[in-house]
Amino acid sequence: MASTVSDVIAALDAAYPRELAEPWDAVGLVCGDPGEPVGRVLVCVDPVERTVDEAVERGAHMIVAHHPLLLRGVHGVGTDSTKGRLVHRMIRSGIALFCAHTNADSADPGVSDALAEALGLTVRGPLAPHPDGDGRTGLGRIGELTEPEPFAEFVRRVDSALPATRPGVLGAGDPDRPIRTVAVSGGSGDSYLGAAAAAGVDAYVTADLRHHPAGEHLEQGGPALVGLTHWASEWPWCGQAASVLRAGGNVEVHVSTRCTDPWNLRA
Repeated sequence: MASTVSDVIAALDAAYPRELAEPWDAVGLVCGDPGEPVGRVLVCVDPVERTVDEAVERGAHMIVAHHPLLLRGVHGVGTDSTKGRLVHRMIRSGIALFCAHTNADSADPGVSDALAEALGLTVRGPLAPHPDGDGRTGLGRIGELTEPEPFAEFVRRVDSALPATRPGVLGAGDPDRPIRTVAVSGGSGDSYLGAAAAAGVDAYVTADLRHHPAGEHLEQGGPALVGLTHWASEWPWCGQAASVLRAGGNVEVHVSTRCTDPWNLRA
């Protein structure tokens, strides 16, 4: 029996409950008919032109994205706007769009679990636990390596574990510092620098680190820092979400490898 858009949604809602989403977030079905059949799904970080291109090229019936397309309130989706053009293109191509954002960040397992797994970490719990107090859900994760390794080697580990990007992977800290315990947060994570320091970890891996918060954190004796691009930090989740859908049966699932970071040149 063929799967439908609503079947795919049910599987994703079970894995990434919407009640875990932040109040300001916009998750769920953006466009598409819940009753339409789905034979092929594309999973990606960003619903942008290049991933919609890929969905069309692959003949996908549905896109599952991490980032919302319409996060802020809109009054129309005319084709005279970038996002409006994407909505119209997906509708005309028979492609539904579903987004799992901060609910996927906080779920167990979720975005940061996928990042931790890619880095070879054993997860011990959330960095910023969810208010429900279950000790499993929440933003970021704290994990540990099987054996400690110098910080310079750990930075190389991160670089080899994640897809290559133009900006690459940056490290800030003593190259010889032993790293065993690590906090990770997929996406923009400098708001959790204090939580990483309070957790007493040896290193913190996240994206979009800013100059002043990072510098102040290090001057105060906080964990060594590994800075990633936003897309690279969250891309491992695509494989996790694809596994959720494959476990449900009757859909062919593709993970997009098209980098959607805005940075495409390096001097």
